[in-house]
Amino acid sequence: MPRKSVAANEATVEQRIAPAVRRFRRGAGLSLRTLAAQVGFSASFMSQVENGLVSPSIASLEKIASALGVTLTDLLAAPSATEIAIVRGNARPTFRSSWSKARLDALTPLDGASTLEALMVTLDGGGSSGKHPSSAGVDQFAMALKGRLTLTHGVKELELTRGDAVLIRANTPRRWHNAGRQSAQVLLVSTRRR
Repeated sequence: MPRKSVAANEATVEQRIAPAVRRFRRGAGLSLRTLAAQVGFSASFMSQVENGLVSPSIASLEKIASALGVTLTDLLAAPSATEIAIVRGNARPTFRSSWSKARLDALTPLDGASTLEALMVTLDGGGSSGKHPSSAGVDQFAMALKGRLTLTHGVKELELTRGDAVLIRANTPRRWHNAGRQSAQVLLVSTRRR
């Protein structure tokens, strides 16, 4: 039974990311072309994102979220209607990026008051957060939960295995890569932009 619930909550781009990007863009008063110029993508690509026609990489989603003044969790999470900040394991908002060969699970609800957000990123064998290192405007704590991951942290390459943890300062370029065949998993806890 829980397996069915997880599958039901594993939203496609069309169900979760596309309308969220469009909603935040419109809320920020930005045209599609303006947002595309800010993130360095073509207006055509941004239109495909908003219409659910492409599966952007994690790095691309982070650039879009940053330009909109929100976070990845804001794009993924469902609003919390209660003061109890619980996200059930079988009801997590989930997004799959076929480009990154990854699954992102939002572990914190979108309640607007939280100063932290958490994501669990599962990279399939050969998966990566993006083609090149990119930076986030927030501090992140990362802990490897499963498998072996390579973190490009600034100019250094760090190998992380289960239990290894690292602090990534805001604006430090980073890229996650799973060179192995088995999936690898990392917990990312970030400060929220204010």
